[in-house]
Parts: sequence; structure tokens; C-alpha cells
Amino acid sequence: MPNYDYECQKCGKRFEVFQSMSEAKLTDCPQPDCDGTVKRLLGTGGGIIFKGSGFYQTDYRSSSYTAGAKADGASAPPPPSAPAPKSAE
Repeated sequence: MPNYDYECQKCGKRFEVFQSMSEAKLTDCPQPDCDGTVKRLLGTGGGIIFKGSGFYQTDYRSSSYTAGAKADGASAPPPPSAPAPKSAE
């Protein structure tokens, strides 16, 4: 069940209500001394939650990009190897 945000048109009070999607919208302000009407505010939805070992920018690359990257890696010259240590004679 989602949380809905409301704002009173008379007193300006903002509040959040945990309601079923099939429930009717609230119409009256919950403040005891206010008889204003409330308006449901548009929400931005839920936040994004990433769960798991990690998410990387490269995890979702297109197949053409990864194929091009592999081709570039294959044509690149190998890195220079370290010189062999000289033996003491």
C-alpha cells in the first residue's frame, strides 16, 4: 500500500497517509480547528534501491560497444615487459 501526500488548501498543513490504492481520497483536513479541504499531491514515486554485490556503468553496455572495445584491445600492442634481472657473476 502506498503513502499519499496531502495538503490542506486552507491552513497549508502537509501530511502523509498510508492508504490502499482502492480507498477514496481524503477530503477534510485532519486538524481539529481547521475545516479546510485537502488536495492529494503528486508524488515522485519510490526511490531506486540497488541491492547486490555491485552495479557498474559497464554492466549494461550495448553489444556493439563491447565488440568494439574487444577489437581495440586485440589490436593494441602488448605492454612492455619488465627487464630480466641481471645475474651476479
